[in-house]
Amino acid sequence: MLPETTPEDDGTTTPPTPDRRPPADRVTLKADLRATLPDASAAFVLTAAVFVFFWARMESGDSATVAVMPFMDDPRTYWMYLLSQAFGWSGLLWAWGTVMLGLLLSGPRPARLPVSRQVLERWHRTTSLTTMALMFAHALMFSAELVRYEAQVGWARRLWVGFADAFVPGWYDSGTGRIAIPLGQGALYLAIPLGLLFYVRHRIGANAWRRLHRFVIVVYVLSVWHTLLYGTNVWYGEWPRTVLWLLQLPVAVLLLLRLLRPARRAERLRAPARPGSGSLPGWVLRAAGRIAAAAVVIGLLAVVASGHDGGRDRPTDPPTSSPHAPETE
Repeated sequence: MLPETTPEDDGTTTPPTPDRRPPADRVTLKADLRATLPDASAAFVLTAAVFVFFWARMESGDSATVAVMPFMDDPRTYWMYLLSQAFGWSGLLWAWGTVMLGLLLSGPRPARLPVSRQVLERWHRTTSLTTMALMFAHALMFSAELVRYEAQVGWARRLWVGFADAFVPGWYDSGTGRIAIPLGQGALYLAIPLGLLFYVRHRIGANAWRRLHRFVIVVYVLSVWHTLLYGTNVWYGEWPRTVLWLLQLPVAVLLLLRLLRPARRAERLRAPARPGSGSLPGWVLRAAGRIAAAAVVIGLLAVVASGHDGGRDRPTDPPTSSPHAPETE
């Protein structure tokens, strides 16, 4: 907006100058970072609780991580790996929450909400910021554990290996991690720009932001996929893996409802020949999205009902070697 001209002593007026202050109702990153403090505090408390749980299971001999990698049967040595796991699990839970809030806000309007829509929108933003922080902390602690692990090489080499294995796609070269770690990296590198674009949507345009923001669901899918492939605590076909699959059902159902009954009239699926239905390729894409979401719901129900969730059986003779050989000079 432009300020009004003001008369000067000599009777002239000053030319209008742009007002660079954001509108009073514009949400800023700085304000949301302050509002994130209670949410982030809860997330870190949960992370600490998960860390203690993983430590206790490792001490008791019940840890699935130790069943996969017996050499890690020492929480005092591998505490950074346990902390990375804890950040990963709290990050996935917060990602689940922010996706659920986003689908609730963008889909059919519920008749009643427990709190106002403005509060839900603020929760969606703060949980999104917390999720990004947790994802980064997850990767950072994994990198720190690799630096500690690569004890046979010099510090410069150790720092590079730890950074590259955790943050450079395609660098980690061992076992399932060759697929799972790039998936997690993809989730992290998509989450940060997609989450922060909200705060510059007035510059890129609301429509452009809205189109890009839809890819947030890709971030969540990559995160779950990464966990199912590489999360040693859900490696085997036991209750933690079943719970992880069950948590995806409400996400898939809300996504299907969001696609079948979009809040925006322009996104509704009309017959291709009707006015306002858009181009034929666009109509086909929207129809395919609805079919895919319905198939995901059916697939999740089948997985949970059948118990065939991709989990492995615990080996009677667990492996004795490290899946990721240390670097050597």
